[in-house]
This record gives sequence, structure tokens and C-alpha cells, in this order.
Amino acid sequence: MKILLLGKNGQVGWELQRSLAPLGELVAPGRSDADLCGDLSNLDGLARTVQAVRPDVIVNAAAHTAVDRAESEPELTHTLNALAPGVLACEAAKIGALLVHYSTDYVFDGSGNRPWTEIDTPAPLSVYGHSKLEGERLIQAACPQHLIFRTSWVYAARGTNFAKTMLRLAQERERLTVINDQFGAPTGAELIADITAHALRQCLRQPHDAGLYHLTASGETSWHGYANQVLACSRLMHSAIKIKATKVVPVPSSAF
Repeated sequence: MKILLLGKNGQVGWELQRSLAPLGELVAPGRSDADLCGDLSNLDGLARTVQAVRPDVIVNAAAHTAVDRAESEPELTHTLNALAPGVLACEAAKIGALLVHYSTDYVFDGSGNRPWTEIDTPAPLSVYGHSKLEGERLIQAACPQHLIFRTSWVYAARGTNFAKTMLRLAQERERLTVINDQFGAPTGAELIADITAHALRQCLRQPHDAGLYHLTASGETSWHGYANQVLACSRLMHSAIKIKATKVVPVPSSAF
């Protein structure tokens, strides 16, 4: 099996290098590679790369994930999160490849008091959410053999995420204020990568299993609860991180 991985240096992409390597030949171009294109802003380059590699599976772990910055970069966000996945879907369909892609809970509006399911109607509120939803739909329209995983609150030792931000701020401030009325499931990049490896093998054996799935860890917490847990774990582990914060204050999202 030949696998083309995009976004190898991101939180999920880094773990995918580990989980996918045992499955076959892994081709993982970087953004600045000369021969193959790993840059989602280069749509023609992406198409040529798929044509050159002719993989059995394409795994797209690359995206514009800076939610706030996306509001001021709508064109770039649209290219990376919608147009690029659409190109990958078209090229995958031409060669009969399976396309694995990652989406987000931001395709929903955050209302309600229960976990979202795959059959719930998306209603994104942000540029980021709209771009990810369009990427999903372009894939679904162009490539029947796809796995789209919507995940949430991703964390890893590598990259930037909420947990690492809380640890940084807790070293700088005595008091943190964190939202307590938004709930989700913190999900490790390692878990996402391991399930991806299992799921793509299953989908290659049983093509009818292709489709869109929600992929998160079990359980739920608020951002406030998550922050408290991160700091508590750091203290219990007696890590080298010197926690200055003595209080994590819960606030409503309207405070921001």
C-alpha cells in the first residue's frame, strides 16, 4: 500500500507518521519540498503530486486551523480548507484512491445541550467553520471513497493547543479566566492517528464503510474544567513547569 500524507508536521500529522508507517510505503512531502508538493495553497502542485505518487490512500492532515486569524484571512482559509481538499478529492477519484480528511466541530453553531451527531445539520458561525464545511462537501461530491473525521479540542505534545496555552499562561499569571459554558471532548492526536490507521484499513477491505464520522475521545468537559485538569496534572507530575496561577476563574463566553 502506498500512502500520501499531507500535513506531516502538524499535531495529527506528526502522529500519523508513526501510525501509518507500518501499513506500507509512506510518502510525506513538506511544504517546501522541491520534488513533491505538500503546500495546500499550491493547488496545481497538489494535483501534480497525486498524479506523480499515485497513492492508494491520501491522508490530508493539513489545514488552516487558526480560528481567530481565519476571520482576517478568508481567502487563504478558503483555499487551504475548501479548495485544496476539493482538488485532492478530484485527483483521488481519478485514480481510485481513498481520501482521508479531518474536519471539526466548528461546522456546528454550538447551540443545544447534547453531543452533535453525524446526521445533525451543520450551521457554522465562523470563517473557519464555513471553510471546513465546504471542504467536506467538495470531497463528498467528488470522491465516493472518503473518510471524513470531525474531531474537537485536539491536543498533543507537539504544536499549539489549548492545554499548552494554559500551561504557558499559568507560568505568567496568578489568575486565569476561562470559559465555563462551552463543552467538548479533548481528543489526543495520538488517538486520532491510531483510529485513522485502523479505519482506513477497514475501509479498504469494506468500501461501503466510507463516509463521515465524528471522532473524539469519550466524555466531556468545559474549557474551565479542562484548564483545571491540565494544571492539576502538571502539579501531580511534578514537572519542571513552575505553575504561578493559584486560581482559575470560570466566566461565561459573553465575557470575551
